[in-house]
Amino acid sequence: MSTNMSHTDTNTHDDHDHDHGDHKPTGFLDRWLFTTNHKDVGTLYLIFSLVMFFIGGAMAMVIRAELFMPGLQLVEPDFFNQMTTMHALIMVFGAVMPAWVGFANWLIPMMIGAPDMALPRMNNWSFWILPFAFTMLLSTLFMDSGGPAAGWTLYPPLVLQTGASFAFVVFAVHMMGVSSIMGSINIVATIFNMRAPGMTLLRMPMFVWTWLITAFLLIAVMPVLAGAVTMLLTDHFFGTNFFNAAGGGDPVMFQHIFWFFGHPEVYIMILPAFGVVSEILPTFSRKPLFGYTSMVYATATIAFLSFIVWAHHMFTVGMPLQGELFFMYATMLISVPTGVKVFNWVSTMWQGSMTFETPMLFAIGFVVLFTIGGLSGLMLAITAADFQYHDTYFVVAHFHYVLVPGAVFALMAATYYWLPKFSGHMYSEKWGKIHFWLSAIFVNVLFFPQHYLGLAGMPRRIPDYSPQFADFNMISSIGGFAFGATQLLFAGVILHCVYKSKVKATGRVWEGSRGLEWTLDSPPAYHSFSTPPVVTSNMAQHTD
Repeated sequence: MSTNMSHTDTNTHDDHDHDHGDHKPTGFLDRWLFTTNHKDVGTLYLIFSLVMFFIGGAMAMVIRAELFMPGLQLVEPDFFNQMTTMHALIMVFGAVMPAWVGFANWLIPMMIGAPDMALPRMNNWSFWILPFAFTMLLSTLFMDSGGPAAGWTLYPPLVLQTGASFAFVVFAVHMMGVSSIMGSINIVATIFNMRAPGMTLLRMPMFVWTWLITAFLLIAVMPVLAGAVTMLLTDHFFGTNFFNAAGGGDPVMFQHIFWFFGHPEVYIMILPAFGVVSEILPTFSRKPLFGYTSMVYATATIAFLSFIVWAHHMFTVGMPLQGELFFMYATMLISVPTGVKVFNWVSTMWQGSMTFETPMLFAIGFVVLFTIGGLSGLMLAITAADFQYHDTYFVVAHFHYVLVPGAVFALMAATYYWLPKFSGHMYSEKWGKIHFWLSAIFVNVLFFPQHYLGLAGMPRRIPDYSPQFADFNMISSIGGFAFGATQLLFAGVILHCVYKSKVKATGRVWEGSRGLEWTLDSPPAYHSFSTPPVVTSNMAQHTD
């Protein structure tokens, strides 16, 4: 075609050619509402999770404001309980999980050399379910009966006292589950069917491996949650007695069913984080990942063990001694593959030519602080000790150390690491580092005192407390407000990077980066890898 064009037409031809490679749909609705492109769907997930992160964060601010001083200060106790419940549901199902699915959508096709996800239409649907689910969940706060106020675990009999809004909560949870299952099926299908020639399973980047294992976990446990909340629904509206002791049911049965979902769920939130950190540390250490194969096996081992530790959440319900021993030892066992991972991360950095850009800072912050969260988890695994710690702020401190400087820091590391690739612009390194240091300091001011509160006996999920806990709560709340405010910087850095940044990103954004996504332009064409690349062993992040 270009041969019969005159010289004067070359500009228009180039433009046409560029468009031909990109063919983005025109018009807002066509581009965003009906999109089946993995990059656009990924972007929608990431924007949605950022919005939810701030909504969930605003609820956390209400919680910390109420607990700033002893006595009932600002809100009604029932509303306080609604805030603790909604904050957890939104952060887990609305912020962390969709953010990981967003990164999966963006990165997995580019990392394995695929043109798109295997099931693009389902991909679109699995996203658009979410805004409706969360609108439904948040709408309960404006109903007469108020939102759910039984904690995110939704334990009966307390949860069965929720009014008419209960149906909305259950339906919203069902929709989130459907979205997760569809997203997972899509990821599994993509990884198994669409890898480029030469991309063997043991050449895949760690992020792809961790997501493959996470997707299987999701497909396994989401139906269990759906079953549990449906039984609650029939207990509430149809007079069944699954969990009603007066009618011959057993409220402890719910705990078993819920935690059979709930414990794999916490690994669903953290395994992709392990993958991200395993991508970032080698890049900025300028060394291959140490012990790649053992990382893959460790991830699979963690996923398997996550199914046999659930009852450590319920040591105090009166289980037989044999049961308590089994779950104690199984829980301790899960710390071994996790320890293998930490060892491999430290070994990757050992004697590397390290530089400390923002993604690296968040990744190192992750390794250090996640390990603290892991150690407090090991303390909680000891049954005899757990009788003392159970339902206190020590538990809150433990899971927030693995979720905030764990999952959320890894999400932030991933954002700073790949945003230049996604947007084609560099973020402000100065403001990125300021965001990291303020977050790293204040996250510890927020959550570290809670260990002491828990050990001193302060219960969870209460709006009021004895005066002896006042000092530590005040420190914790100040940390909370400062940490919350710092995240506005995060949003600022992202917006500046996408819309205002003048610095163009190169294709290989980071000097030490390896892997297929870095062979593409920044931003990548709308349709990348229309001809699959051939992968050789030296392209991988690792050498084994």
